[in-house]
Order: sequence, then structure tokens, then C-alpha cells
Amino acid sequence: MTKSNTPDTSPSTNPHPVPSDDPGAVRINKYISSSGFCSRRKADEYIAAGQVTIDDDVAQTGSKVYPGQVVRVQGRPVLQNDDLVYIAFHKPLGITCTTDKRDPDNVIDYIRYPRRIFPIGRLDKNSSGLLLLTNDGDIVNRLLRAEGRHDKEYIVTVDKPVDEAFKQKMENGIPILDTVTLPCKVKLSGPKTFHIVLNQGLNRQIRRMCEYLGYRVVKLKRIRILHISLGNLPVGQYRDLTANERKILLDLLHSEKN
Repeated sequence: MTKSNTPDTSPSTNPHPVPSDDPGAVRINKYISSSGFCSRRKADEYIAAGQVTIDDDVAQTGSKVYPGQVVRVQGRPVLQNDDLVYIAFHKPLGITCTTDKRDPDNVIDYIRYPRRIFPIGRLDKNSSGLLLLTNDGDIVNRLLRAEGRHDKEYIVTVDKPVDEAFKQKMENGIPILDTVTLPCKVKLSGPKTFHIVLNQGLNRQIRRMCEYLGYRVVKLKRIRILHISLGNLPVGQYRDLTANERKILLDLLHSEKN
């Protein structure tokens, strides 16, 4: 049988034809990791398990993503950094951690961020310090579900001197709200000031703990959530989480989910 020299002009069977030399092409594992979804190593695991698609086609190790294509991991779309927002905000006193615009002191109107965001968790109106906000609904739900396992650090000032006996009682657990608080870490840092690290999220927990021991909180400031610190961020200002902060946070939440 003689082979024809006539070029094949039949339509391509590729449902998503893309130019192989497109300079915007990115390897699939790099695309996923750069979005902050997970680490590159974890992305490789998803790919090997057949849990990654590009325009609904199962991705392979070494597959490339081209501009305009949609990537999903376990059915969830992977959005690039400019689509997802994760910010750290230094909440002032008097601001309420709500998106309800009927509250004149709501945090959303105060920040006036150009995109729709919502707070992760709460911080009392009479407390200040670190508050995380995002437009990533999945991460909010996962953080709130696992709130009891996440360290949160506060600086607290009370109305009278604290001592070692106070420290030990706080650390060992205080009966409030029909339960006993979990063990925590307390460090005395001044005559009436201490640092406390909680991995529990009871309503007004620190204030109630102090009240049980006969103390009144006069100042409460959250300075850390997990690995994310308030640092020297000015009151009323916000900043984007760093790439490393995002990566650690998302990796942690993924490991907890599994």
C-alpha cells in the first residue's frame, strides 16, 4: 500500500488545542503551588493520584497550564494569587468583627477593602489586635472548625498585680461556661500584665477567666494567630499575608483536613 504525501487536514481531536510554544505556559505542579493552594510536593501527589484536571481533562506529571485554562484539584478550582485575598488587620478598639452593614462599627466599612472579604473568627469589640480576613470561604470554614487546635497569643493588662499563683491557676484551667478551660501557657510580663497562649475559643474566654479569679481586664490585644504575627503593623492598617505565611497556613489546613 502506497503512503500518501498529502498532509492530513482533518480536524484535531484535542478538545482544548493550545500552542505548544506559548510563553505563558506553566507546569501544572508549579501552577498549583504558586496559587497558594498547597506545596509543589503535595501538588505532585494530587497529580499522581489523578485528582487534578485541566479543562476537565485529567492532568499528568509534566502537563502544562496555558492562559485561560481552568485547573481543579479534587473538583475545587485553583485560583491564582490575584484572585484570593488573605490579609492581616490590626483591629482598633470599638470595631466589630461583623460584615453586617447595619452595625455602624462593622469591620468591613472600616477597612473599605476594594473587594468583598470577611473576617476569620472574632475579636471582641473592646479588644484590639490581629484579625485575619479573606475572600476564601473554604479556608474560613476549615479554620473555624479547627479553632480549638490553633494557638492564639494575647497580651493582657488587668486592674491589679498578678503573681505566680495567678499564673498557675490560669494555666491549669478555670471553670467557666459550664466547663473547665483547657491548659494554656501564661507568662508574666509586668506587674499587671501577662502573655497568654490559648488553643481554645470560648466566648470572652480570657475576660471570664480573669473575672473568676477576681481580676478585671482593662486591656486585651491579640498579637499572634498560629504562625502569623501582628508585628509592628500600625493600628487600623492591614497587610497581605506573605507568600510563606500563606503556604504554611494552607499546608496546615490541608493536613488537618486529611
